[in-house]
Amino acid sequence: MNKRSFLRMLSTTFASPLVAPISAWMANQKLTNWAGNISYSTDRLREAASVEQVQSLVRAQDKVKVLGTRHCFNSIADSRYNLLSLKPMHEAVAIDPDARKVTVDAGITYGQLCPYLDSKGFALHNLASLPHISVAGACSTATHGSGEKNGNLATAVSGLEMITAAGDLVKLSRNADGEVFRGAVVGLGALGVITRITLDIQPTYAMRQYVFEDLPLAQMKDHFDAIEASGYSVSLFTDWQKQRFSEVWIKSRVGDGQAFAAPQEFFGAKLAVRNLHPIAELSAENCTEQMGVPGPWYERLPHFRMGFTPSAGKELQSEYFVPRRNAVDAILAVERLRDQVTPHLLISEIRTIAADELWMSTCYRQPSVTIHFTWKPDWPAVRRLLPVIEKALSPFQPRPHWGKLFTLPPAEVRSRYERLGQFIELAAKYDPKGKFRNDFLNTYVFTH
Repeated sequence: MNKRSFLRMLSTTFASPLVAPISAWMANQKLTNWAGNISYSTDRLREAASVEQVQSLVRAQDKVKVLGTRHCFNSIADSRYNLLSLKPMHEAVAIDPDARKVTVDAGITYGQLCPYLDSKGFALHNLASLPHISVAGACSTATHGSGEKNGNLATAVSGLEMITAAGDLVKLSRNADGEVFRGAVVGLGALGVITRITLDIQPTYAMRQYVFEDLPLAQMKDHFDAIEASGYSVSLFTDWQKQRFSEVWIKSRVGDGQAFAAPQEFFGAKLAVRNLHPIAELSAENCTEQMGVPGPWYERLPHFRMGFTPSAGKELQSEYFVPRRNAVDAILAVERLRDQVTPHLLISEIRTIAADELWMSTCYRQPSVTIHFTWKPDWPAVRRLLPVIEKALSPFQPRPHWGKLFTLPPAEVRSRYERLGQFIELAAKYDPKGKFRNDFLNTYVFTH
């Protein structure tokens, strides 16, 4: 099936609100992730509605993994034994306006939290491209948005509460626990069951979003820094063909003195005259408002609206983080593979993320650029292609997104994290018998 026919199928199947896929999950005995490429290894799924229930369930099991909103594309959340859902725990527990912090239950999604925060006059510093994901799951895997000065979502965490393997409640904070806290925030589900998270907040703000079409590759090569610095959050989209980026999405804050002026031409790209989907052939109905229309931060920072299926629906995803200083060289290395990549691709996105101090973060002490691939759902073809891409990126020592598809050797992944040894020691402290480990973690984090 060619790309146009495939996208036509997607547009009819997944342009409806998100309720239908969730209902399908509930009707099926076999648990899958949202994209359908992962079937979990057990149907033993229990829900917990309180900290006490979490403690009871954890104490009763030798092996358990928390299953969040199922937006990971690999088996990082899988279990052959027991799965635990915190979906009923989805409240915003408390806002401290003086300290500018909000404490939330671990099961809350950004789509649930953000309108509530905004109604109280507050906002988060950044959001991922879709709001459907849970706060705890996103932070635990270092999921990110975009912006030269914006850290990933986990950098907003200032405190967390978790249940250890023994069923004990442990509270950690940025101010009180220093290095231990920085080791625990991006915990990959290996330390315990997070039950509450405290996030830094700031006064609410409005944003505008503009899209430009057909940015020449040569302009990216010569002006990458200026392009990325043009807005609060910037994304480049490409199918790697025609020596161009099909779309540039520029999101700027209103009233911060640096609002983007939106010229008719931007480094050779033309200002769009209608709302667009990152995959140009799909309807923009699913996407957040563009054309410079001002709106609240939580309706502009994501690419996709909460009420609709994000991205294309049935898809696969891979993403690689490379040092910011190597951005142009890494992008050009992938562009040279265009004729191998494009037949299996829906779209690629390029974003920047600031460095942080979180041990297992993909941006640990490294300002980064991410090269993201949204693939057609053909895993055999993608599996053959990923080693080719990873070889092209190898001079830049890429770190793969923890929740997406990659084929890098485990030893190579482990070598990218200089605090890995300390993280393993931290995991042993809270989970000495490996109750929260699974095959993925044993392969890519823990050595046997």
